[in-house]
Amino acid sequence: MTEQLFLTNIFKAKDFSNEELESIISKFSQVNFSKNDYLLKEGTTENHYWFIESGFVRSYVVDTSGNDITTNFYAVGDIVIDWTSFFLRNPTRENIQALTDCKCWQLDFDTFQQLFHGIQSFREQGRTTLVNSYFALKKQSVSMIADQAKKRYIMLVKEKPHIVQNISLKHIATYLGITDTSLSRIRKEISDE
Repeated sequence: MTEQLFLTNIFKAKDFSNEELESIISKFSQVNFSKNDYLLKEGTTENHYWFIESGFVRSYVVDTSGNDITTNFYAVGDIVIDWTSFFLRNPTRENIQALTDCKCWQLDFDTFQQLFHGIQSFREQGRTTLVNSYFALKKQSVSMIADQAKKRYIMLVKEKPHIVQNISLKHIATYLGITDTSLSRIRKEISDE
């Protein structure tokens, strides 16, 4: 029954008929990941996407110096996916890794395609999600160029306090494009204000 409740809340019953909800929800399978498990590894093609019911996940890339740089964080209710690899069917450059034990609901590529082409409401919700993901990525890209690190950190605290409270400072620092030491200094400045 937890599947019914969690996924029904995700798919917002008002947007789908009972038959559509039943059809969609029945296609998901529960998958549990342990801390440090990979949902996706660099060089493989994304064949699934997951909704997180509990836990935290991050995506990262390895830079030219061999450092892993966090590109995104995912928490309860988020879709975990490399959109480009999933839709273009090409190998990913990212790694997606569980930061904690996670409970997820998984949908594979072929089933997604069936639902996408068979249920208009599912297709519309998918498009909306993809567009919102693009806007978030664009906002993050511009912020990395145009905003000071302190402002980026303050925005992260404001928009995603659960991430700041539950994720290691090392991962948050790489996401913000700064060192651990700089992040510690910024946090001290903010607490002194």
